[in-house]
Amino acid sequence: METDLNNDQEEAMLQELASKKVIQLKYFYKHLFIYTIALIIFLLKEYTNLPLQFFPIKYINWVIVIIWTAVIVGSAIDLFASYKIFGQEWEERKLRSILEKKYKKQKWE
Repeated sequence: METDLNNDQEEAMLQELASKKVIQLKYFYKHLFIYTIALIIFLLKEYTNLPLQFFPIKYINWVIVIIWTAVIVGSAIDLFASYKIFGQEWEERKLRSILEKKYKKQKWE
């Protein structure tokens, strides 16, 4: 009986994690789409003679593009490569070290 409850809880947790991952992916792809459009418009503004000097476009410069690129790259690393850096082995080691610290702090009488 207890194993069914644990399986149900585990399945609910996995469902919640999957849902959060999908939301993060959706946000990332929207951000990437907007970034791509802005980058294309910025490059057209810089390297062609098109009249693209209206309100939001005229304030995009190289500093903004570099910072925005860094944010996109950071988001991609966090979303797609963080599991390789902070994978299952890292989680297990961290959990063991936290538990060891907790047990060392307990005073047995």
